[in-house]
Amino acid sequence: MSDTESSLFPAHDPSEPESAAMLRAHIAEADFPCVGAKAAMARGTLEILGARDIASAWDDLRIHDSLRRFAERYRAEPQLFRSLAVVFAGPDTLDEAAFEQAVWSRIQSLSDKDVWLGQDWDTRVSADPSDPHFSLSFGGEAFFVVGLHPQASRPARRFPRPAMIFNLHDQFEILRAQGKYETMREKILMRDEALAGSRNPMLARHGEMSEARQYSGRVVEEGWRCPFHYAGGASEAKP
Repeated sequence: MSDTESSLFPAHDPSEPESAAMLRAHIAEADFPCVGAKAAMARGTLEILGARDIASAWDDLRIHDSLRRFAERYRAEPQLFRSLAVVFAGPDTLDEAAFEQAVWSRIQSLSDKDVWLGQDWDTRVSADPSDPHFSLSFGGEAFFVVGLHPQASRPARRFPRPAMIFNLHDQFEILRAQGKYETMREKILMRDEALAGSRNPMLARHGEMSEARQYSGRVVEEGWRCPFHYAGGASEAKP
C-alpha cells in the first residue's frame, strides 16, 4: 500500500506544489547555509507538506499523521539527511514573537495528538523543555524543529512563507558516531556567518542547552521560558 493510500488524511493543500517549489529553490541558493538540507534535497529525501495557516489548527491532524508515518519509514530504513518540511500558505505578516507563538501552538497541538494516539515518547531525549537533553517526539522518534518565516531577523531563517522543518534527532547521533558532526556543524556556522555577518548566538550542541530556544529562530531573552508542556507521562532522557 502506498503512503497516500495508507494515510488517514491523504488530501493535499492547494498551495503545496507552489510551496514545495519555493522551498526547493530557496535551499538550492548558493548562500543557503544548511548543508544538511542541501544533502536531503539532492538525495530526494526532503519531504514537503503544504498547509494553510501556521496560526491555525486546521491541518494539525494531517501534519501529525505525516510525522508519524515519516517516523515509521525512518525506523524501517534509517538513513542520513531525511527531513519533513511543512510549508504554510500564510500568514506572511507575523513578527518574530508572533511566529514563535504560532510555532509552539502547532508543536503543542501535534504533541497532544501523539499522546492521544498512545505514541511513546522517544526515551533518548527529555520531554522537559528546560532540560539540555530536550527534543520533541512524534511517533516514537525524536525531532528537532527549524522555523522559517518572512520576518526572521537571521537571513538563514528568512523565507517567503512560514515553515517548520522537522529533522530527526537520531541523524545527529549517527553523525556524531561517524565523527562527522562537528565538521558539519562548523561548516554550517561558517556559512551562516558569511551570510549574516555573525554567528547565530542561539545555536548550541544537544546536551549543553535546551534546543527549544532555537526552534523559532528568534534570539530569545535571558529568562525565556518555553511554553510547551508534554501532556503524557513523565519522560526523562536515559543516559
